[in-house]
Formats: sequence, C-alpha cells, structure tokens
Amino acid sequence: MVQIILVLILAYLLGSIPSGLIIGKAFYKTDIRQHGSGNLGGTNTFRTLGVKAGLVVTLADILKGTLAAALPHLFHLDINPLLAGGFAVIGHTYPIFAGFRGGKAVATSGGVLLYCAPWMFVAVLIAFFISLYITKYVSLSSMIAGIIAILFTLISGFTREWDIPLLIAVTLLVSFVIYRHRANIKRIINKTEPKIKWL
Repeated sequence: MVQIILVLILAYLLGSIPSGLIIGKAFYKTDIRQHGSGNLGGTNTFRTLGVKAGLVVTLADILKGTLAAALPHLFHLDINPLLAGGFAVIGHTYPIFAGFRGGKAVATSGGVLLYCAPWMFVAVLIAFFISLYITKYVSLSSMIAGIIAILFTLISGFTREWDIPLLIAVTLLVSFVIYRHRANIKRIINKTEPKIKWL
C-alpha cells in the first residue's frame, strides 16, 4: 500500500512539472501565465511563444501522462495505469510547482491514452487535427477529440470486448477537459474565441 501511495504521489509530481513555465522562462524570458489565457498548457504556449515552443511544451505534457501511466509497470505494482495517469492529469491541472495554476489537461490526458490505449490515441489525434484544420479552434478540437475517445471506447466494447475501467477513465477525463474549457465554450458561442493562424 505504501508503494502504491508513493507511486501515485510521484505521478502527481510528474504531472506538476510546468513545461510551459520552464520553456517560457528559460528560453524566452516570459512567464506565459501573464499572457493570453494565463494557462500553462500547449495552446497558450503556441499563442504566446510561437509554434516551436508550443510543440515542445505539448510533447512534454503528453510524455508526462505517458510516463506517469507507465509507473505501475516500472515499479511492478498491481494497479491500473489509468489511476496513475489520472494523478498526472490532476498534477498538470493543479501543479504544486506552479501555484496550482496549470493547463487544461488535454495533452497530459492524451499521454495517458498513448500508454493505455495507443490506437485510441491515434484516432483522437487524427480527429483533433481534422477538426483543427476545419474550425481553427484548438479548444473546440480538443473537446471533439475527447468525444471521439468516448465513441472509440464504446465502439470497441460493442465490437470486441468491454474495458469498463477504460470507459470510466476516458469519460471522467473528457468530462474534466470539457469542464476546464467552459470559458472557451462561451467565447465560441459569442464568436470571440481566438483562432489559430499557423494551420
């Protein structure tokens, strides 16, 4: 039990690593929390620091989720990797290393899926970029990708076998992502949400 608790704490701490803050301050002398949406995720990094920095931060945030989900296997613990991944998502959203002001959980949630359900991750990634190409809204594309993840899990259940823990985890993650985007939803409705210009 002690080992499990320590691994979950480690997963949270991994998620808490503020990639956007580190990249912004180390290479651009900029605290991205003081610009754009104020979030530490990849979207605000793209908007504030540019494509190169945005890609690096997004990749780092994905890998946080992947590594956290892999921790139970690395430490030979009999716990679902989705649980450890969930703690990384919480860490990313409420990071102890950045005053509990983090990102919106999209990339780190994707990283958890990359480890636990790689084919779903591929489907979600394709859906995200198709939506992004059409709408130019990162926020809307993130939510659409989340809905695709739920549909993917349901279709897999009907056609092959049900993975109830995965269905529950994906539903919770997507619900959390949508909740974190509630301000974006209002701006999309009001047509004031910024659109990307690099795609």
